[in-house]
Amino acid sequence: MAKSPSDPLLIKRYASRRLYNTETSDYVTLEDIARFIRDGREVQIIDLKTGDDLTRQYLLQIVAEHESRGESVLPIDVLTDLVRSYTSQAHSVVPQFLAMSFDMLRESQSKMVEQITSPMSGVPAFEAMKAQQAAFLKAMTGGMSNWSGPGSEEDERETADSPTELEEIRAQLAAMQEELQKMKK
Repeated sequence: MAKSPSDPLLIKRYASRRLYNTETSDYVTLEDIARFIRDGREVQIIDLKTGDDLTRQYLLQIVAEHESRGESVLPIDVLTDLVRSYTSQAHSVVPQFLAMSFDMLRESQSKMVEQITSPMSGVPAFEAMKAQQAAFLKAMTGGMSNWSGPGSEEDERETADSPTELEEIRAQLAAMQEELQKMKK
């Protein structure tokens, strides 16, 4: 049975802890797996002996290695809040919130790429994305810590091109907060 490009790339972990790419029949490293993911491939890592899905643990290991090399993406406050979420009632809400937030970020990035590749591209799309990202950061850190960074109301006023774009961002944020409140109940 032929693999579809949308099927996840199956990586098997042997007892020796070596990782085996079932598509190319060769061994791979964590950096190879990170490259597959950056190239847009979904990856699934399975323990050959037990059949356990190890994908989450290996993805976390990739993130930890990048962070330890100084390629920091996650601010300390966000990491701290993630640790806190494992010991609080927020635990059930955090995964859905993060998934929705990254979906919103991906959508913003694809809109920006679309604007850049268009012959009529201009700065407004970039400014709208900055405003969306500021709202995202404010929502992500609001109520969890006293983090003060991008995303203040002043930033939103400065980066929004028009009241309609800002209203759209606020509506998206309100919908996300409403979903989070429903999940808490």
